[in-house]
Amino acid sequence: MTFGQKVLSLYTGLDSRLGLKRALPLGVTVMNPYEDPRVLAFVTRFLSTFYADDRARVFVFGINPGRFGAGLTGVPFTDPVALEKYCGIPSGLPPKRELSSVFLYDFFEHWGGVKKFYRDFFLTAVSPLGFLRHGKNYNYYDDPRLFKAVKPFIVATLHRQLALGARREAAILLGTDKNLKAFERLNQEHGFFKKLYAVEHPRFIMQYCRSDVASYLRKYDKIFSLALA
Repeated sequence: MTFGQKVLSLYTGLDSRLGLKRALPLGVTVMNPYEDPRVLAFVTRFLSTFYADDRARVFVFGINPGRFGAGLTGVPFTDPVALEKYCGIPSGLPPKRELSSVFLYDFFEHWGGVKKFYRDFFLTAVSPLGFLRHGKNYNYYDDPRLFKAVKPFIVATLHRQLALGARREAAILLGTDKNLKAFERLNQEHGFFKKLYAVEHPRFIMQYCRSDVASYLRKYDKIFSLALA
Protein backbone atom coordinates (compact mmCIF):
# COMPACT_ATOMS: atom_id res chain seq x y z
CA MET A 1 0.00 0.00 0.00
CA THR A 2 1.12 3.55 -0.65
CA PHE A 3 1.41 6.12 2.10
CA GLY A 4 -1.83 7.69 0.85
CA GLN A 5 -3.71 4.40 0.79
CA LYS A 6 -2.69 3.78 4.39
CA VAL A 7 -3.93 7.23 5.40
CA LEU A 8 -7.24 6.66 3.66
CA SER A 9 -7.64 3.34 5.47
CA LEU A 10 -7.02 5.12 8.76
CA TYR A 11 -9.58 7.83 8.03
CA THR A 12 -12.29 5.44 6.88
CA GLY A 13 -11.74 3.29 9.96
CA LEU A 14 -12.27 6.10 12.46
CA ASP A 15 -15.16 5.49 14.81
CA SER A 16 -17.06 8.58 15.94
CA ARG A 17 -17.84 6.81 19.20
CA LEU A 18 -14.07 6.75 19.89
CA GLY A 19 -14.52 3.46 21.75
CA LEU A 20 -15.32 5.62 24.74
CA LYS A 21 -15.70 4.08 28.14
CA ARG A 22 -16.24 7.50 29.67
CA ALA A 23 -18.90 9.99 28.63
CA LEU A 24 -17.81 13.25 27.04
CA PRO A 25 -18.44 16.43 29.06
CA LEU A 26 -21.92 17.86 28.68
CA GLY A 27 -22.37 19.74 25.41
CA VAL A 28 -19.33 18.19 23.67
CA THR A 29 -19.86 16.17 20.51
CA VAL A 30 -17.51 14.41 18.08
CA MET A 31 -17.00 15.68 14.53
CA ASN A 32 -15.99 13.09 11.95
CA PRO A 33 -15.67 14.72 8.51
CA TYR A 34 -14.79 11.39 6.90
CA GLU A 35 -18.34 10.12 7.32
CA ASP A 36 -19.39 12.49 4.52
CA PRO A 37 -18.98 10.80 1.09
CA ARG A 38 -18.23 14.14 -0.57
CA VAL A 39 -15.43 14.89 1.90
CA LEU A 40 -14.07 11.38 1.43
CA ALA A 41 -13.92 12.02 -2.31
CA PHE A 42 -11.83 15.17 -1.76
CA VAL A 43 -9.48 13.31 0.58
CA THR A 44 -9.10 10.36 -1.77
CA ARG A 45 -8.10 12.62 -4.64
CA PHE A 46 -5.74 14.63 -2.42
CA LEU A 47 -3.98 11.51 -1.14
CA SER A 48 -3.68 9.98 -4.59
CA THR A 49 -2.18 13.24 -5.86
CA PHE A 50 0.41 13.91 -3.15
CA TYR A 51 0.98 10.61 -1.34
CA ALA A 52 1.06 7.92 -4.04
CA ASP A 53 4.39 6.55 -2.84
CA ASP A 54 5.91 4.78 0.14
CA ARG A 55 8.20 7.56 1.41
CA ALA A 56 8.53 8.12 5.15
CA ARG A 57 7.62 11.63 6.21
CA VAL A 58 8.05 14.10 9.04
CA PHE A 59 4.75 14.37 10.89
CA VAL A 60 3.33 17.78 11.73
CA PHE A 61 0.66 17.70 14.43
CA GLY A 62 -2.14 20.19 14.76
CA ILE A 63 -4.76 19.86 17.49
CA ASN A 64 -7.93 18.36 16.02
CA PRO A 65 -10.02 19.15 12.91
CA GLY A 66 -11.96 22.41 12.89
CA ARG A 67 -15.24 23.22 11.20
CA PHE A 68 -13.86 25.38 8.38
CA GLY A 69 -10.67 23.53 7.40
CA ALA A 70 -10.51 19.75 7.63
CA GLY A 71 -14.11 19.78 8.82
CA LEU A 72 -15.14 20.87 5.31
CA THR A 73 -12.52 19.32 3.05
CA GLY A 74 -11.16 16.45 5.13
CA VAL A 75 -7.62 17.68 4.44
CA PRO A 76 -5.89 19.13 7.52
CA PHE A 77 -5.51 22.93 7.47
CA THR A 78 -6.95 23.08 3.97
CA ASP A 79 -9.99 25.25 3.34
CA PRO A 80 -11.99 25.05 0.06
CA VAL A 81 -10.00 27.88 -1.55
CA ALA A 82 -6.63 26.26 -0.80
CA LEU A 83 -7.92 22.86 -1.90
CA GLU A 84 -8.70 24.22 -5.36
CA LYS A 85 -6.05 26.93 -5.81
CA TYR A 86 -3.02 25.04 -4.54
CA CYS A 87 -4.00 21.37 -4.64
CA GLY A 88 -5.93 21.49 -7.90
CA ILE A 89 -9.06 19.90 -6.42
CA PRO A 90 -12.29 21.84 -7.00
CA SER A 91 -14.89 21.19 -4.32
CA GLY A 92 -17.96 23.22 -5.20
CA LEU A 93 -17.97 24.41 -1.58
CA PRO A 94 -18.41 28.09 -0.69
CA PRO A 95 -15.02 29.81 -1.11
CA LYS A 96 -14.57 30.47 2.59
CA ARG A 97 -11.05 31.09 3.90
CA GLU A 98 -9.74 29.81 7.21
CA LEU A 99 -6.89 31.71 8.89
CA SER A 100 -4.67 28.72 9.62
CA SER A 101 -5.01 27.53 6.05
CA VAL A 102 -4.07 30.97 4.69
CA PHE A 103 -0.81 31.04 6.65
CA LEU A 104 0.19 27.45 6.03
CA TYR A 105 -0.34 27.59 2.28
CA ASP A 106 1.67 30.83 2.20
CA PHE A 107 4.39 28.86 3.99
CA PHE A 108 4.13 26.00 1.50
CA GLU A 109 4.72 28.53 -1.30
CA HIS A 110 7.67 29.92 0.67
CA TRP A 111 8.99 26.35 1.03
CA GLY A 112 8.80 25.71 -2.70
CA GLY A 113 5.22 24.66 -3.35
CA VAL A 114 2.74 22.06 -2.17
CA LYS A 115 4.32 19.15 -4.05
CA LYS A 116 7.70 19.78 -2.45
CA PHE A 117 6.14 20.20 1.00
CA TYR A 118 3.92 17.12 0.93
CA ARG A 119 6.79 15.06 -0.47
CA ASP A 120 8.51 15.26 2.92
CA PHE A 121 5.82 16.19 5.44
CA PHE A 122 2.46 14.88 6.57
CA LEU A 123 0.03 17.34 8.13
CA THR A 124 -2.15 15.64 10.70
CA ALA A 125 -3.62 16.17 14.18
CA VAL A 126 -3.11 14.78 17.66
CA SER A 127 -6.77 13.76 17.43
CA PRO A 128 -7.87 13.03 13.85
CA LEU A 129 -11.47 13.51 14.94
CA GLY A 130 -12.73 16.95 15.93
CA PHE A 131 -14.84 18.15 18.81
CA LEU A 132 -17.60 20.71 19.07
CA ARG A 133 -19.07 22.33 22.14
CA HIS A 134 -22.41 24.02 21.59
CA GLY A 135 -21.62 24.06 17.86
CA LYS A 136 -18.19 25.71 18.14
CA ASN A 137 -14.71 24.25 17.71
CA TYR A 138 -13.36 22.66 20.89
CA ASN A 139 -9.84 21.39 21.51
CA TYR A 140 -9.07 18.01 23.04
CA TYR A 141 -7.17 19.73 25.88
CA ASP A 142 -9.77 22.44 26.66
CA ASP A 143 -11.35 20.40 29.44
CA PRO A 144 -9.42 17.87 31.58
CA ARG A 145 -12.50 15.64 31.55
CA LEU A 146 -12.51 15.62 27.75
CA PHE A 147 -8.80 14.83 27.57
CA LYS A 148 -9.23 12.00 30.06
CA ALA A 149 -12.12 10.59 28.04
CA VAL A 150 -10.38 10.75 24.66
CA LYS A 151 -6.81 9.94 25.71
CA PRO A 152 -7.12 6.18 25.00
CA PHE A 153 -8.41 6.98 21.51
CA ILE A 154 -5.62 9.53 20.91
CA VAL A 155 -2.90 7.10 22.01
CA ALA A 156 -4.31 4.25 19.92
CA THR A 157 -4.63 6.38 16.79
CA LEU A 158 -1.17 7.90 17.30
CA HIS A 159 0.25 4.39 17.11
CA ARG A 160 -1.77 3.85 13.93
CA GLN A 161 -0.60 7.15 12.51
CA LEU A 162 3.06 6.32 13.09
CA ALA A 163 2.55 3.05 11.22
CA LEU A 164 1.60 5.04 8.12
CA GLY A 165 5.27 5.85 7.60
CA ALA A 166 6.46 8.37 10.16
CA ARG A 167 10.05 9.42 10.53
CA ARG A 168 10.58 8.81 14.22
CA GLU A 169 13.61 11.05 14.68
CA ALA A 170 11.51 14.20 15.05
CA ALA A 171 8.01 15.63 14.80
CA ILE A 172 6.66 19.17 14.72
CA LEU A 173 3.85 20.52 16.88
CA LEU A 174 1.70 23.42 15.73
CA GLY A 175 1.23 25.34 18.95
CA THR A 176 3.88 26.19 21.51
CA ASP A 177 1.63 26.07 24.57
CA LYS A 178 -1.13 23.58 25.38
CA ASN A 179 -0.83 21.35 22.32
CA LEU A 180 2.92 21.03 22.84
CA LYS A 181 2.63 20.38 26.57
CA ALA A 182 -0.05 17.73 26.12
CA PHE A 183 1.93 15.99 23.40
CA GLU A 184 5.14 16.14 25.40
CA ARG A 185 3.44 14.20 28.18
CA LEU A 186 2.15 11.63 25.71
CA ASN A 187 5.57 11.34 24.12
CA GLN A 188 7.23 10.82 27.49
CA GLU A 189 4.78 8.03 28.28
CA HIS A 190 4.90 6.26 24.92
CA GLY A 191 8.15 7.26 23.20
CA PHE A 192 6.58 8.20 19.87
CA PHE A 193 9.43 10.46 18.72
CA LYS A 194 13.05 11.10 19.73
CA LYS A 195 12.70 14.89 19.43
CA LEU A 196 9.85 17.38 19.29
CA TYR A 197 9.93 20.80 17.67
CA ALA A 198 7.21 23.41 18.01
CA VAL A 199 6.13 26.52 16.14
CA GLU A 200 3.41 29.01 16.93
CA HIS A 201 0.01 27.89 15.75
CA PRO A 202 -0.89 29.49 12.41
CA ARG A 203 -4.21 30.78 13.76
CA PHE A 204 -2.39 32.57 16.60
CA ILE A 205 -0.04 34.15 14.08
CA MET A 206 -2.84 35.36 11.83
CA GLN A 207 -4.99 36.64 14.66
CA TYR A 208 -2.42 38.35 16.83
CA CYS A 209 0.82 38.77 14.87
CA ARG A 210 -0.30 39.38 11.32
CA SER A 211 2.04 42.32 10.82
CA ASP A 212 4.96 40.00 11.57
CA VAL A 213 4.03 37.12 9.25
CA ALA A 214 7.33 37.34 7.37
CA SER A 215 9.37 36.57 10.51
CA TYR A 216 7.12 33.61 11.33
CA LEU A 217 7.57 32.25 7.82
CA ARG A 218 11.31 32.38 8.39
CA LYS A 219 10.93 30.64 11.75
CA TYR A 220 8.79 27.90 10.19
CA ASP A 221 11.41 27.46 7.48
CA LYS A 222 14.14 27.04 10.09
CA ILE A 223 12.20 24.57 12.26
CA PHE A 224 10.91 22.48 9.36
CA SER A 225 14.43 22.32 7.93
CA LEU A 226 15.80 21.13 11.28
CA ALA A 227 13.13 18.44 11.59
CA LEU A 228 13.85 17.22 8.08
CA ALA A 229 17.61 17.10 8.50
